[in-house]
Amino acid sequence: MANLDEIDKRLLAELQAEGRVTNVELAQRVGLTAPPCLRRVRGLEEDGVIRGYHADLDPSKLGFAITVFAMVSLKSQAESALREFEDHMAGLPEVRECHMLNGEIDFILKIVSQDLQSFQEFLTGKLTPAPNVESVKTSLTIRTSKQVPGVPL
Repeated sequence: MANLDEIDKRLLAELQAEGRVTNVELAQRVGLTAPPCLRRVRGLEEDGVIRGYHADLDPSKLGFAITVFAMVSLKSQAESALREFEDHMAGLPEVRECHMLNGEIDFILKIVSQDLQSFQEFLTGKLTPAPNVESVKTSLTIRTSKQVPGVPL
């Protein structure tokens, strides 16, 4: 875990809430001048605490009307099989998140798709034939009531 002081935590909270804030505005918000603020932010980037900056896109306005969570069980949990599956998922743009789990299910995937037909094609053409897949159970989201990126600071 990174050794962060209160100013670093305030910088991170501000950037997490508004990644497009200017350095001058960010410095004012946390009580610094611009040069030390920029040095701190660059240090947090270099240390990997800040991994990147992203736009929050509305999937439905871009034609992705459905979000599905898929619970995937694999035939083998050998490290090579796990990595092969993860590598395969990394190459599928519809898979937005891939998390390995402890317990009965090996992975949970967050998948976006334009409609049920395109999701069905993805499921049968790309996901179930993926390396080492034993079974897939899916749940279609009805609505999203909370979606907050980052961590509580």
